[in-house]
Amino acid sequence: MVAQSTETDWVSRFADEVIAEAERRAPGKPIVCASGLSPSGPIHLGNLREVMTPHLVADEIRRRGYECVHILSWDDYDRYRKVPAGIDPSWAEHIGKPLTSVPAPPGSSYANWAEHFKAAMEEALAELGVEYRGISQTAQYTSGAYREQILHAMRHRGEIDAVLDRYRTKDKATGAAKKPNQKPQKPVDEAELEAAEGSGAASEDDGSAGGAGYFPYKPYCTVCEKDLTTVTSYDDESTEMSYLCTACGHEETVLLREFDHGKLVWKVDWPMRWAYEGVVFEPSGVDHSSPGSSFVVGGQIVREVFDGAQPIGPMYAFVGISGMAKMSSSKGGVPTPGDALKIMEAPLLRWLYARRKPNQSFKIAFDQEIQRLYDEWDALERKIADGTAQPADLAAYNRATTTAAGELPRTARPLPYRTLASVVDITGGHDEQTLRILSELDPQNPVTSLDETRPRLDKAAYWVTTQVPADQRTIVRDEPDAELLSSLDEQGRESLRLLLDGLDEHWSLDGLTALVYGVPKVQAGLTPDAKPTPELKVAQRTFFALLYRLLVGRDTGPRLPTLLLAVGAERVRKLLGA
Repeated sequence: MVAQSTETDWVSRFADEVIAEAERRAPGKPIVCASGLSPSGPIHLGNLREVMTPHLVADEIRRRGYECVHILSWDDYDRYRKVPAGIDPSWAEHIGKPLTSVPAPPGSSYANWAEHFKAAMEEALAELGVEYRGISQTAQYTSGAYREQILHAMRHRGEIDAVLDRYRTKDKATGAAKKPNQKPQKPVDEAELEAAEGSGAASEDDGSAGGAGYFPYKPYCTVCEKDLTTVTSYDDESTEMSYLCTACGHEETVLLREFDHGKLVWKVDWPMRWAYEGVVFEPSGVDHSSPGSSFVVGGQIVREVFDGAQPIGPMYAFVGISGMAKMSSSKGGVPTPGDALKIMEAPLLRWLYARRKPNQSFKIAFDQEIQRLYDEWDALERKIADGTAQPADLAAYNRATTTAAGELPRTARPLPYRTLASVVDITGGHDEQTLRILSELDPQNPVTSLDETRPRLDKAAYWVTTQVPADQRTIVRDEPDAELLSSLDEQGRESLRLLLDGLDEHWSLDGLTALVYGVPKVQAGLTPDAKPTPELKVAQRTFFALLYRLLVGRDTGPRLPTLLLAVGAERVRKLLGA
């Protein structure tokens, strides 16, 4: 067996705990980590934490030489709850049906609603290098795989009811009577509620609503397919069950031992699966944190009813989005992993989840912040290359760039994201122009093909075209601003002369950086490498604003060295009045 890792990151610590717990529970058997997702709509970046947390732990366990499976339960037999924004309101007629019985959104090529939303997530998980075994809960229930577990739960419905009753009778904090389906009392903001939804753990009937006693099983009507049903009687001996559908009025008596058209209510379904699959590790979201939540109640039901054990695992915190307003309004929801992967490489997205403990919230950037994020990532790579990275940072980086199966694809020549974005912005994505500019960034080691800079170049291009507002795009002037040039004083004219005189000698990204920062220093009687003073910084800002106005007609724009390279020496001379 491979020696245990000595890395001091949260993933290694959980892996230690999971391996020890698995050895205690079922020595020698494959270790089971689990996630659950409900394909009730777009599966977003908050839900991705439900998968990434056990993925990273399972992957670390595999790296150590243990057999470990990460199961991903697709809760596609959940009821269809509501029509998302942007979908034809007529889909409301399907509310109450299993997600796999609801037609896919208009224009989709998939067989049903669940398959449509599963497909996008499956594609993103493949790009992210997440290895898992998918389990369709529709397939499990309709094949009869859980038949014995269902009959067992019905026989022990009294014990289940008693566990649920400990939480539904009174609020522990206030002593006040509590409604059967009251939501957890932990204050969460709207975004957190949005993130919790779709985890398979949304608020759900716990089986206590029926008038003929408590039943943990909910049939889907065999006529209208909806779960707006009430069990009216059940016989343990024969398993004869009668139910009434309040949606269409259908009444039916069936033998539950032969009936595969319903499911256990969520607070019983989840612990049943823990026992059935032998789950050792599974995280839970913000909606499981308070008394009476599915995770807390499930822990008691799995022990007292299914003779199993509750998984160990953390509660994971909210994942926020920086700059999602534009995307939200157009899509009617928060961004998905697929949306994020259009603007960032898979290792970077993995890194965001790997570097923060599950109980720490963080934001994923869709606005200008993504440029700073990439700068931070590139700086980490430099530290790793020169051996100065901290152990935890190195561990997070390794988990971001590789899995137990090998390295993730990455950009061969990772130029700064902000530089690529600026070049695409200025050239409008013109390949020939883009290659010319990129080849001049470092004349000693020129880029010879755009493929060297992909996929990062493509991600930056997509970000510019979809996330940068039109009024912030860069449009280089066609003709010099004669009025502004004629109004300059001697100091202004001299600053332009110094820049133009040094263009040829400094025509590279580093050279132009030194030049534009150095001109105000030379004008102040200092050497180009002098350390800036507060007065010098003011002079530099004034000089930069002048160049921006002359080149793009506003006070700000892309980084000046990149802008100068993109405009080209001949055109720069023309626009600066040479």
